[in-house]
Amino acid sequence: MQLDRLAADFLDHLEIEKNRSLLTRRNYELYLRRFRAFVADGKKGGAAPEAITYEVVRNFRLWLHRFTDHRGEPLSAATQNYHLIALRSFLKYLAKREITTLQAERVELGKMPERHVSFLSGEELKRFLNAPFTVKQPEVLVLRDKAILELLFSTGLRVSELVSLKREDIELDRGEIGVMGKGRKRRVVFVSQDARLSVKKYMAIRRDMSPFLFANHDRAASMREQHKAADKRGAEGLSPRSVQRMVEKYTRQAGIMKKVTPHVLRHSFATDLLHNGADIRSVQVMLGHSSITTTQVYTHVTDPQLKKIHQQFHRKAE
Repeated sequence: MQLDRLAADFLDHLEIEKNRSLLTRRNYELYLRRFRAFVADGKKGGAAPEAITYEVVRNFRLWLHRFTDHRGEPLSAATQNYHLIALRSFLKYLAKREITTLQAERVELGKMPERHVSFLSGEELKRFLNAPFTVKQPEVLVLRDKAILELLFSTGLRVSELVSLKREDIELDRGEIGVMGKGRKRRVVFVSQDARLSVKKYMAIRRDMSPFLFANHDRAASMREQHKAADKRGAEGLSPRSVQRMVEKYTRQAGIMKKVTPHVLRHSFATDLLHNGADIRSVQVMLGHSSITTTQVYTHVTDPQLKKIHQQFHRKAE
């Protein structure tokens, strides 16, 4: 059986049996299509699983490293690794089906550069969260945008999780939201008193019938964006890009010079918890990370605390 047919079976396996999202399926499809094209190298009918060798994978990694898009931009180290992660998953699937090919363990991931985590300081956060009140716009937009900013910081939600929220998902009296995260894993996030109050004020002024927690009230929203939103969530919901633009607007309004994105607010949420004594395992659960390794990117917060402990207790017996 050729790789094209096997790859199609694998993608169905991801969606149905592994319960991966359609976005994950599309990404894996792109990564594996590039790999199959590289392996086939113009051969009619494509390549067979036996064509995947260590040398082929090595050359594919070199191709990824040298690849540039239509703007001449290279692939990031992370994106290169995403291709290899998809390939490893595919090879594991072939092994389960007892199809002879390269062992998945022989595909090594590239070394990632140390990740820098950006977050807002206390003063920056205060100016940023109050920024919607400094812009002349309809009250419903002021209250909606304020509620979005407060909720992002209060919960550490991913922007995709935020725009997918329905009114029925949030229990304001209990201060909890049921969230469907990555890999379709459900978790509960907790809403601060400030965020609860902001959401209540926004809900009280709404007159629309949208089922989404945050509706698209912008008259100037482009038809193109509304059509895109309709494809995935319905025309009444916000898109992730519209929330990103909102965050950029209030960053400028607050006079903050660094780049701020919804994910920076997620970093700020985690950093705030750790600064105030939360343990990293609890932060992992609240962020919805499947591995503690992902959460350990926040060691920039815990390192100063370790230094303080070292200074306080080291060699005290002398």
